[in-house]
Amino acid sequence: MQAALFATVSIAWGLTWYAIRLQLGATPETVSVFWRFLLSATCIWLIALASGKMRAARPQQHLWFAAMGLTLFSANFLLMYAAEQDIPSGFVSVVFSMATVFNALNQWLFLRLRPGPRILVGALLGVGGVALLFADQIAAPGGAHFVRGVALALAGTFSFSLGNLASRRATADGTSLLNAIARGMTWGVLFLAVAVLAGRHGFAVPTSASYLGGLAYLVVFGSVIGFFAYLSLVARVGPARAAYSTVISPVIALAVSSLLEGYVWKVPALLGVALVLSGNIVIFTRIGGGLCAKFRLARVGGEDS
Repeated sequence: MQAALFATVSIAWGLTWYAIRLQLGATPETVSVFWRFLLSATCIWLIALASGKMRAARPQQHLWFAAMGLTLFSANFLLMYAAEQDIPSGFVSVVFSMATVFNALNQWLFLRLRPGPRILVGALLGVGGVALLFADQIAAPGGAHFVRGVALALAGTFSFSLGNLASRRATADGTSLLNAIARGMTWGVLFLAVAVLAGRHGFAVPTSASYLGGLAYLVVFGSVIGFFAYLSLVARVGPARAAYSTVISPVIALAVSSLLEGYVWKVPALLGVALVLSGNIVIFTRIGGGLCAKFRLARVGGEDS
């Protein structure tokens, strides 16, 4: 069962990035993200109500639900959608896997939880990997667009990381994730509606088959099935091991990007992807823990000698 859940999350989220690509250009990003989360929130509310797991929330709890809506279900995705205007979808997925690094940084800044050796080594590998990822693109024609895309993806990932802290606070009093997500996503929809109105874009939905197909995938698989599979995996194996799916999904996204977006790989970019994924492996797996333990032993041995 665990293997099936892991495969579901990895595949669903690995293909999400290309589904986003199918929506670009048809309508402003704010409109696309609005409809994605309006439909997703509707599905989650219906599931919660049908299962009898919806609980009342106190007014003061909505502060953290609103924070979740702003960081997890609106700003994060607006930045990611904008990033895909400039860089291949597979690259965006790799940058997004650095959420583990931002999580460690934000926990250190806001919760005074100092990262351990595994986090630090993984962070260094991740930062170096992202630098290599676009190093050969800076001097190329249109290089500024590539750099802007990576910067937007990093900003979106940072927003997602802040949302993790907000969700932690939202559930600290015993509120279930299902209740927190339903309300947080609803707040996100409200923020997105304000953004659509402020931009005077209108709420019309493009009717092309590619756009509607991408929207359907993002709602059903990317947001509802993928998310509930991930929560089930967290309940069974814990969040640290479940989060290893963020290492596998970029591999799938990169393969799709190469096949369908025509991206031609160069050596620096390949090394960059390898470093970013290696950083996640160091953080999440026993292999990384073993390497860091050996490093500490070697350093202690050197000091004793």
